[in-house]
Amino acid sequence: MAKLRAALIGATGLAGQQFIAALRNHPFIELTGLAASPRSAGKSYGDALRTANGMTAWFVPEPLSPEMARMPVVSGDALKAQDYDLVFSAVEADVARELEPRLAKDIPVFSAASAFRYEDDVPLLIPPVNASHAPLVREQQRRRGWKGFIVPSPNCTTTGLAVTLAPLVERFGVKAVLMTSLQAMSGAGRSPGVIGMDILDNVIPYIPKEEQKVEVETKKILGALNAGGSALTPHDVRVSCTCTRVAVLEGHTESVFVSLGTKATVAEVIQAMREWRGDEVARDLPSTPSRWIEVMDDPFRPQPRLDRETHGGMATTVGRVREDGVLENGFKYVLVSHNTKMGAARGSILVAEQLRAQGLLGR
Repeated sequence: MAKLRAALIGATGLAGQQFIAALRNHPFIELTGLAASPRSAGKSYGDALRTANGMTAWFVPEPLSPEMARMPVVSGDALKAQDYDLVFSAVEADVARELEPRLAKDIPVFSAASAFRYEDDVPLLIPPVNASHAPLVREQQRRRGWKGFIVPSPNCTTTGLAVTLAPLVERFGVKAVLMTSLQAMSGAGRSPGVIGMDILDNVIPYIPKEEQKVEVETKKILGALNAGGSALTPHDVRVSCTCTRVAVLEGHTESVFVSLGTKATVAEVIQAMREWRGDEVARDLPSTPSRWIEVMDDPFRPQPRLDRETHGGMATTVGRVREDGVLENGFKYVLVSHNTKMGAARGSILVAEQLRAQGLLGR
C-alpha cells in the first residue's frame, strides 16, 4: 500500500526539525514536501538550514539524512493541497491562521500552532486521553464546507498535565488542579527563542499567554463530546497555574496539586497511574509507547535530563506522589514531559495515526 504523502510547513524551525526526525521511516506516512519562509524557498533543505556564518542550524539529536538535505524547499504560500494527502504545520500562530485554512479546505492539517485550538468545532486531541473527541472533525467539515480539517496539538505544557490527570479523572474524579511549571528553553523555539543572558543563572517567572492556554485547554481535553458529535462540553475542573522558564534544554517539569472527587490513598493514586492504558484506539499505533505514564519511587526523580526521553519522549514520568493537607482529598506530584516530542511533533504525528485508525484520515 502506498504511503500517505505529507507536506511540512515550518520545516526549518526547531519544531519542524522534530517532525522530520520523527517521520523518518514512518510505516505509512512519507514526507514529500517541505515549506518554509520565502527566504528559504528555492533552496535545498540543507542549504536553507545554513546560516550566514556557515553553520548548519540542525538542532535535533537525530542526524539529518542526505536525502532530506537534498529536498527542495518551497514557500508555504506555494503549497498545493492536491499534491499531498495531509499537512503537518509547525509555524507560528499568525502564519497558521492564514495558511492552515487554505489547505484544510482540501486535506487534513495537523498543527503544532495555537491558532485554532479554541474554536468550538476543533478537537484538541491527546490520543490516550480523548480519542473519542475525534468525530468533531466531521462537524468542522460540515460547518466550514471543507474536505479536510484542522486538528491542533495542545500546548506542550498542557500535554503532560492532561495525561497524568486522565487516570485520576477516570478513577476518582478531579475537582481542582494547581500547577507550577518549570519549562524548557526549547519551548520558546530557536529564533528568537530565549536570550542566553536572560535565562542563565535565572528563572523567568512569566511566559505570555501560557497560563491561560493551560487552564482552558485542560478543561477542553478532559471534557465530553455530545452524542451527536457536534459539540464539546468542557470539564468542570478548576485549573490555576503559574508558568516559568528555566535553563533546561528539553523537558517540562511541573509541580501538580490535585483535589480529587473522592478519598484515596497514595498507593491507589499511584496504582491508577501505573495501570492506566488510555483509550483503546491509541494502544497500538506506530508512535505509542509501552506505557503512557511511568511512576518512579526514587524521591529525587523525575528530572528532565534523566527522564525526558522515557519511551522515546512519548511517556510522562511522575514522581513524589504525596498526600496534600490543604486541598480536599488532596494529592501532589511532580511530572516531566518532553515538550518537543510528545508535546509537539511526535504528539501531532500520533494524532494523525489515531485518526487513520478511526477511519478519519485518507486511505
